[in-house]
Amino acid sequence: MISKNPDILLIYTGGTIGMVKEHGTGILKPFSFDNILKKIPELQQLTCNVASVSFDNPIDSSDVSIAHWIEIVTIIEHHYKNYSGFVILHGSDTMSYTASALSFLLKNLSKPVILTGSQLPIGHLRTDAKENLITAIQIAALEENGVAIVKEVGLYFEYKLYRGNRTTKISAAYFNAFHSFNYPELVQSGVELDVLRENLWKNEGNIAFFARKIMDNNVAILKLFPGMNLSVLDNLITITGLKVLILETYGSGNAPADTKFLKILDSARQKGILIINVTQCAGGSVKMGEYNSSSELKKLQVINGKDITIESALCKAMYLLGLKLSADAFRTQFETSICGEIS
Repeated sequence: MISKNPDILLIYTGGTIGMVKEHGTGILKPFSFDNILKKIPELQQLTCNVASVSFDNPIDSSDVSIAHWIEIVTIIEHHYKNYSGFVILHGSDTMSYTASALSFLLKNLSKPVILTGSQLPIGHLRTDAKENLITAIQIAALEENGVAIVKEVGLYFEYKLYRGNRTTKISAAYFNAFHSFNYPELVQSGVELDVLRENLWKNEGNIAFFARKIMDNNVAILKLFPGMNLSVLDNLITITGLKVLILETYGSGNAPADTKFLKILDSARQKGILIINVTQCAGGSVKMGEYNSSSELKKLQVINGKDITIESALCKAMYLLGLKLSADAFRTQFETSICGEIS
């Protein structure tokens, strides 16, 4: 039963935000989120109720796997009816991957799922953890006439809420660690929270929430570079069980017109490997056929990644493979926006 004030569930998976320095050694270790009010007493001023649950063994986000994504999904599924929103505390290094994965696995969301973290631990004098956490909770608790305002997976960092599957980590040194190059922010945090409603995902239907829990990791990514030894590509497509190859191409989806390169790609296609074209550029979109250097890829029926991020492309491929679609259905679904991941 949801109380008058929104009930928000914090899910701690690990990461810098939940670390404190061990007395004497200075080593960073996770602290118990049962005692979070002692670390951030400001949470008591929020007009919402906050509960927390933690992974049994919090992880460094560099170790995140599909199994961890499914664990998060399962926690949300279990508690979905009893909470107004969810805030996931996560290491920043792979946060964009997790945000992307969750956006595909959590279907028909009518509540916010907000990921956040920090560059410095909560106990640090100059920490960004408190602001990120407090504001993420406030955003997760935003309602209008008892209905959540945000109904999607978002990523909050340094005064901005982004659509999770549009984000990329851009800095390991500054507090504004994330950016969304191809889609504007959803909320800006200043003196007030400015909700940019026109940018929010519209989920007005009455389809019930459900969770998917199957992904297939038979996916590889190859970033093209000048002077690349083509034996790398040739060997890559011989990997047993490989189903999808994501090519990080130049500019608007361009690749070498080298005959040997194209022949290898054609060989991969004949093996049943689906090839996806995603640009290396932080911003912009794949436009196959605009230049001659991408027209050959179009002839080879390479899938157009449009303006998807590499993080989202990887997770979307794993998700669609888990659905066991035909090649044609996979192509159609990949080139279609499922949850706002492409324009």
